[in-house]
Amino acid sequence: MRNCKLFLMCLCLSTCFSLESILAQPASTLIEVNVIPDHDNWLYKTGEKVKFTLRATKNDVLLKDVDIRYEISEDMMPALKKGALTSKNGNETVDAGTMKTPGFLRCIAYITYDGKDYQGMATAGFDPEKIVPTTTLPDDFDQFWEKAKADNSKIPMDAVVTLMPDRCTSKVNVYQVSLQNFRIGARLYGILCVPKAPGKYPAVLKVPGAGVRPYAGDISTAERGFITFEIGIHGIPVDLPASVYRDMNNGILNNYWGYFLDNKDSYFYKRVYVGCVRSVDFIYSLPEFDGNNLFVTGGSQGGALSIVSAALDQRIKGLAAFYPALSDLTGYLFGRAGGWPHMFRNVDKNDKVTAAKIETSRYYDVANFARQIRVPGFYAFGYNDMVCPPTSMFSAYNVITAPKELIIAEETGHWAFPEQWSKSIQWIENHVSGR
Repeated sequence: MRNCKLFLMCLCLSTCFSLESILAQPASTLIEVNVIPDHDNWLYKTGEKVKFTLRATKNDVLLKDVDIRYEISEDMMPALKKGALTSKNGNETVDAGTMKTPGFLRCIAYITYDGKDYQGMATAGFDPEKIVPTTTLPDDFDQFWEKAKADNSKIPMDAVVTLMPDRCTSKVNVYQVSLQNFRIGARLYGILCVPKAPGKYPAVLKVPGAGVRPYAGDISTAERGFITFEIGIHGIPVDLPASVYRDMNNGILNNYWGYFLDNKDSYFYKRVYVGCVRSVDFIYSLPEFDGNNLFVTGGSQGGALSIVSAALDQRIKGLAAFYPALSDLTGYLFGRAGGWPHMFRNVDKNDKVTAAKIETSRYYDVANFARQIRVPGFYAFGYNDMVCPPTSMFSAYNVITAPKELIIAEETGHWAFPEQWSKSIQWIENHVSGR
């Protein structure tokens, strides 16, 4: 019953974000493995020791005489310590040591019960507000992106807007949109939702998480009085059968994030980043747009694109970014976690091809775009994220000098609680209303 209620809450609060992101929240299981740091806020000073309490429960009742395996590691790094113990009273404590530099120390615990494996984790932060990026800003970063935007602005937008009657509601018209982007003949597709009532409306640009999938459009946020434009990034229509996206994800678009990484002018995300600006062009062309209040939001890859979009286009008035990917990509080259998609993990940085990829990454790293943010932002992530590691996300967050609000839910991995989603849309509404 609890999971059913949680699911319904998630549906109700999916006003501004993709359902697939919300449903990434793990369901409760019969057996739970808990790892609990000895500081309530999971935060420590460098040099301060952390202890983790390990316990397993069944139906919320402590399991005794259970074997627990555990390992201690810095964020996404090889294990520093491994061990095993038998829990006699249901709670056992492990001394995990400390960190001498700002970062995160993670404890993962495992048990096997009735032949099935279960695990839990907790990640202690050591002065995370002092984490700085390993990537560096290219001298010509601004010039590179100004030229990219200027070149793209010369390509006619050629907007094709097609009503989707079967998706319209009593309050909202829904359209599939196709825009020309990046080169003549190349397209960007998205779903536009516009309130039916006459008037001028604020807008939300919804940028996607990683993967290849169809999009339904954000109708519920439009029913709250916003124009919403949810885009795809792959240059293909966003209303095709699911099997098409599955085949493309396993075929031509498999690992798309690595395409042409050795050339900054050809790298896959160049078309994506300028496509976000092209999407802003389109929103500003709409007669129903109020001409001022435009916000961008997304999670994971979408969190990255939210930061990138707000940095590249000053027409955006604010952003809400959840667990941003593509942050401090070079972290692994310096012995610590790097951001998704972890392209520099276990590579030879002296290899010529790898060196070229590292150079290109500096122009696309979200940490470098974070340095350019000039508008207010809402940010949310957790410490247990092993897709977008907290070390990488703090690297980007810490260099933002614009007004910012961070909602940390320490135990979350690559997902967020309904309360975080709810706060983000409320944050956007408050900024529109001037509160």
